[in-house]
Amino acid sequence: MSEKVPIYDNHIHMSPSGRNVDALKEYQAAGGTGLTLVTLPHKEVPIRCGKDFGESYEVTYSLAEKAKEATDLEINIAVGPYPILLISLAEQFGLDKAEEMMIEGMERAAKDISEGRACAIGEIGRPHFPVDKDIWDASNRVLLRGMELAKELDVPVIIHCENEDDTDESLASIADKAGLDRGLVVKHSSPPWVTPEETHGVMPSIPASKSNLKEALAKGTDRFMVETDYIDDPEKPTSIMAVTTVPKKVSAWVANGQVPMESIYRICKDIPDSLYHR
Repeated sequence: MSEKVPIYDNHIHMSPSGRNVDALKEYQAAGGTGLTLVTLPHKEVPIRCGKDFGESYEVTYSLAEKAKEATDLEINIAVGPYPILLISLAEQFGLDKAEEMMIEGMERAAKDISEGRACAIGEIGRPHFPVDKDIWDASNRVLLRGMELAKELDVPVIIHCENEDDTDESLASIADKAGLDRGLVVKHSSPPWVTPEETHGVMPSIPASKSNLKEALAKGTDRFMVETDYIDDPEKPTSIMAVTTVPKKVSAWVANGQVPMESIYRICKDIPDSLYHR
């Protein structure tokens, strides 16, 4: 396979206690050329106040630097307060304080982006499972603030949330309220919803399973990205998918000619470039 063919995984995590750099070396050896490195809460930095988010992001930046030194990968970094944290923070500190902390974490992410340390806010959003209305409403307020900051910075937001029939329409509505271009709203772990009627302008990032990709491509559009959501957990080394999944899928596309090269470039280069190199 030509090394010039771009292979981009739009959602990968690194953990200090995981394989981190070794996993990305394996990804590159399999053919990967670029990825979005998305921060997650690090157990090494418990969140007890808003400023702790900044310390947590520092762990992600440090891991990214090590990966850049050890590989030739293009690494685009997203930082932001993981939405499920709102629930545990509310249990510890009360919902009002928890919401303040989450927004402070959002604003710290925006500050880092303004300084060139990251290029997207994420993953942010709301719980992907049923929650009480007060948690849901607070989550949407935090999400709106994130989209407002993304609008100011002209950067994408990477969204973690539920997958219901009206989800993309809901996200588009919040983006409109924030004044954010709907195309800068990246729906992480999206079903193979790729048509304009399905996405409402939101950008889908689809888990790279055979069935998902087959369904997405069958709809006659290549307006989406692909991802593994590799979580770098040493106890679950292939969760959510193995880090080599996207290179293997794209390599198969090239080998069997089932996906036009133009579409591969759009999925793995043009769309990520337009989002993260603004």
